[in-house]
Amino acid sequence: MSTTAPGATHNTLESGTFLHPFTDFAEYKNQGGKTYVRGEGIFIVDHLGNRLLDGMSGLWCTNLGYSQDSIKAAITEQLDRLPFYNSFFNCTTDSTLRLADRMTDILPEAFNHVFFTNSGSEANDTNIRLVHRYFDLLDQPQKKHIIARTNGYHGSTIGSASLGGMKGMHDQMQRLPYVHHVEQPYSFPHLGVQTAEDIGQQAAQSLADKIDELGAENVAAFIAEPIQGAGGVIIPPDNYWPLIVDICR
Repeated sequence: MSTTAPGATHNTLESGTFLHPFTDFAEYKNQGGKTYVRGEGIFIVDHLGNRLLDGMSGLWCTNLGYSQDSIKAAITEQLDRLPFYNSFFNCTTDSTLRLADRMTDILPEAFNHVFFTNSGSEANDTNIRLVHRYFDLLDQPQKKHIIARTNGYHGSTIGSASLGGMKGMHDQMQRLPYVHHVEQPYSFPHLGVQTAEDIGQQAAQSLADKIDELGAENVAAFIAEPIQGAGGVIIPPDNYWPLIVDICR
């Protein structure tokens, strides 16, 4: 049934029971929500029949488009054969093994193991646990500090939001005390003042300085997006990542 939320300026299917993440609720109260009912290739269709180009690809994750026949067929075949089984206690499924093998085939040689999770937030929480456990097993339990970047986004759980460098998210919670943030390689504010190479050097140096401040013997990891997405789709200068690799090594 189509309803109109109190104060809303347009027709909406929402009754108010669904709690939206990353939403301005004052705006939502006045304008209502947007409801989409169908996807067709690169387009989505709302409940009023409007056909819209989905420039965000869902949340940057439907880059093959909607309603692809080959994808639907693969999902249907798997649901018919075995919709779920856990991977605990030395168990797995044949499809899980095939996917892990395929991923290691296309990844760089050093990446030869795969751990599957349900979301990016969960993956990065798991990364924290893995890196801490790794250094515990190496008898280096003091290596707990993790360095990330300002305006980075790594998820919405307490752990992954702590890794992220977004002030608005940090204001909503108590961050993990062993996560620290350094400068992002963002050139736009400095155009005409600094060269891209200088900006890359400066941002990389901020990581080196933070490692020196904390003590390399206490730092477990540096985490960063190759291109910052939610923080502004920021592409680093060409010299940035080679410098970061040298610093971490």
